[in-house]
Amino acid sequence: MLNVSSISKIQGGETLFSKASFQVNPGEKVGIVGPNGAGKTTLFRLIIGEDRLDEGQISKSERWRIAYFSQNVGEMQGKTALEEVVEADAEITHMKSKLREFEEQLCDPDLDPTEMNKILERMGNVQAHFEEVGGYDLENRAEEVLTGLGIEPEDHHKNTEDFSGGLKMRIALAKVLVVNPDLVIMDEPTNYLDMETILWLEKWLSNFKGAILMTTHDRDFMNNVCNKIIDISNRKMTTYSGNYDFYLQEKAVRLKNLKAEASRQQDMLAKEEDFIAKFKARASHAAQVQSRVKKLEKIDRIEIPPEEAEMSFDFPSPPRGSDDVIIIDDLGKYWANSRGEDIKVFEHLTHTVKRQEKIAVVGVNGAGKSTLLKCIAGQTDPTSGSIKLGPSIKAGYFSQYSLEVLNPQSTVFDEVRAVLTEASDGYIRNLLAAFLFRGDDVKKKVRHLSGGEKSRLVLAVLFSQNNNLLILDEPTNYLDIKSREVLMDALTKYEGTVLFVSHDRHFLHDLTKKVMEVDKGGVQIYPGNYQYYLDKKKA
Repeated sequence: MLNVSSISKIQGGETLFSKASFQVNPGEKVGIVGPNGAGKTTLFRLIIGEDRLDEGQISKSERWRIAYFSQNVGEMQGKTALEEVVEADAEITHMKSKLREFEEQLCDPDLDPTEMNKILERMGNVQAHFEEVGGYDLENRAEEVLTGLGIEPEDHHKNTEDFSGGLKMRIALAKVLVVNPDLVIMDEPTNYLDMETILWLEKWLSNFKGAILMTTHDRDFMNNVCNKIIDISNRKMTTYSGNYDFYLQEKAVRLKNLKAEASRQQDMLAKEEDFIAKFKARASHAAQVQSRVKKLEKIDRIEIPPEEAEMSFDFPSPPRGSDDVIIIDDLGKYWANSRGEDIKVFEHLTHTVKRQEKIAVVGVNGAGKSTLLKCIAGQTDPTSGSIKLGPSIKAGYFSQYSLEVLNPQSTVFDEVRAVLTEASDGYIRNLLAAFLFRGDDVKKKVRHLSGGEKSRLVLAVLFSQNNNLLILDEPTNYLDIKSREVLMDALTKYEGTVLFVSHDRHFLHDLTKKVMEVDKGGVQIYPGNYQYYLDKKKA
């Protein structure tokens, strides 16, 4: 059991949480939620000992093995992917070394029988524990987990330095899953995973016998894995027994009850204060007045937590444009590999995207989804065929790499001013406020922004340009759950055309009206919503 008791943490002069408590019992699957900056990652660092508490205590069972996955994967070099994962379990690696030592000692022909028995006894104890923690099937588990996370068997013996950053993240995740811990702590495990891998991980975690403590911005993932939610907000931690949807309902009920209780308390306080004000000058009522003054001093005043700031915006109505928005004719794309060989991404795609369609582009990682969007957005040239935008079509493009084109030395305000040269200062401030950049936030340097803040900044610029076509590659990356839902709602109401890639199932189900699947060098159209696509694939 993990027990967090009355902990407090101050960071950068700001109190993240004060006198907060909760516990994680064996086998519980716990989701941590809260706005960006509430202290979720800091809490994880406190639990694993990478940071220090200001007050309180964190205790755990002595025999509990804890594994931690964070977005910082660290250095990976000099080992194959399989070696990196197998050697992640320091305890098992140490026991393997001890068992080899015992075997070498037992090979000594001059070994005294008494000493031999002692070695055999120690060896037996180590072997028993080695088996208990899964040492004998570690390599098989490592191969299974790597494959499940989308690293194919032929790549298991490839050196880690030859993998992309996203695949290194999967190797880091495999290192955590394979050690068979009693508690897995996971900070955004679904980032950089494709849908197929997210579903595999979701199933793996659901079947996992140990406890889980995690944060994720994927609402469906949290719903399907977690059976308990801990909300970090307003310097407090509040526990809810249920999944994320239950948490939302229960939190709303608790807030409604709290407001009603606060209203009753205010009525009572007003009556008492009226009595005190009315009779405090009368000697005949002095004892009663004094009694009521003392009573009021002892009352704990009910505080209504402030409303959390949320993104809030609506698209301006874009110019109408033509009915044929994107005309794709016999499109093909090949990339040259490191040996100069042409690798087919897709070919023979012919399709016309119509006005106001909301199309999800889907497929496994590496299938060519981002490449297709780049071709449509004019970011790369097709190898064959053609793409044309219809008359009066103005396209806006958001990619996974849009954040990298921001000038780290610019302020938030200046970055928007550079694009919206004709807009007034007031318009820019109002636009940024809708994306949660308020007051002095607009003076922040881009280099000091979090991933979520950079995403909001890029989206603010993109959505203010009156585009009637939006091409969005993973627009929800780095956004918290509430911001994702505001974005989804705005895109649902948007009167233009949308092509998008996303691995957020909640987003896909609510926004998609047609599916374009990139797979095995080709592209197939499914003329229905995301559930229609899933049903067709299953059939």
